[in-house]
Amino acid sequence: MKLHTQRLQTLDEIRAFLDGASPLDFTVPSRPEAYGWIESSLCQLGYLRLGKADKGIVRDYLIKVSGFSRAQITRLIAQYRRTGRVRDHRGRPANAFQRRYLPQDAVLLAELDALHGTLSGPATRKLCERAFHVFSDQRFVRLARISNGGLYNLRHSTTYRRQRTHYDKTRPTPVAIGERRKPFPDGRPGFLRVDSVHQGDLDGIKGLYHLNAVDEATQMQCVVSVERISERFLIPALNQLLDSFPFVILGFHSDNGSEYINHRVAQLLEKLRIDFTKSRARQTNDNALVESKNGSVVRKHLGYAHIPGRFAARVNAFSSGVLTPYLNFHRPCLFPEAVVDAKGKRRKRYPYANLMTPYEKLKSLPEAEQYLKPGISFKQLDEIAYAISDNEAARLLNQARTELFQYINTAQQPAA
Repeated sequence: MKLHTQRLQTLDEIRAFLDGASPLDFTVPSRPEAYGWIESSLCQLGYLRLGKADKGIVRDYLIKVSGFSRAQITRLIAQYRRTGRVRDHRGRPANAFQRRYLPQDAVLLAELDALHGTLSGPATRKLCERAFHVFSDQRFVRLARISNGGLYNLRHSTTYRRQRTHYDKTRPTPVAIGERRKPFPDGRPGFLRVDSVHQGDLDGIKGLYHLNAVDEATQMQCVVSVERISERFLIPALNQLLDSFPFVILGFHSDNGSEYINHRVAQLLEKLRIDFTKSRARQTNDNALVESKNGSVVRKHLGYAHIPGRFAARVNAFSSGVLTPYLNFHRPCLFPEAVVDAKGKRRKRYPYANLMTPYEKLKSLPEAEQYLKPGISFKQLDEIAYAISDNEAARLLNQARTELFQYINTAQQPAA
């Protein structure tokens, strides 16, 4: 660029220019050109011989034309006073640390978190590892080896925060009934923790309900949506829920809600030879696993807003057909291991090595094939698990959820 200020030769012309009485066509130069122009202007105007007031006018003139801040111009004038020249002394420090993660990594992490709903740090690390090592997505070459600290630093970066919005979480509603004892799966799959999530009332109109079932050993999960919590809707939904798990169901544990503690449900479970238990009084952790999933899964993906019961079939198609496969095959979970501390107290730890998807956990169990239902094999399940990547599954999930809520909102709009 060329700076068109050659006709400003005197301080009076510069004063008129600063006051706006003398219009001037100029363009802001690039930094190297600006430095050269500042040096020549200081030399031409005899800056070092000027009085204090005139120096202030020259300084304001340089600020206005160059676009530099007052502090920058002051430093450059000091450099000219010392050396008689104005040069760009900026540069990379000799001992500067090399950046490990680039801005595009922060953008990629924001995209990943948006797809999967901002999981915990270890779960997000596992998704990055799987994206690179399992699904060969080369964009994750650096994120695949990120630490927890590095991940949270990226989440706090300006680049990341420009990309992200967040969902909120929920509070489950407890209810009562059952045989009061805690199930003991002993590491075997097939012991379900079950709870109900109500999608709210509005103006006396009942919302639909979600049945949420989580296997204690593998954290495989199924979400089924029904119009009402009654025998007419509940029994078919429970049959669908029990059929969705690839392993044989051995136990069914609920809280003390009357929707589960009734003769029809008891007859169904007895017919299938499934052990039926319920939460104990004053033992708030008995059903904590499924209650935590209510918030971290059901509310995160389906929200708190009222959904009328007449949309139950469409919501169920989403929750059981799209959400459930994503949870079981593409969403990593933390699995605890018990350790005994120096005082002899038994504590739970959640090591990163135990972070895996529910399906990977099922496969990792000793002689895992013995737990599968007849007619189901790991070869068939592998075809489902690795048909698409984790990110593509999350993208399809978000697209299906958007279409679902658009349909619900449109259907509830009053006719013009």
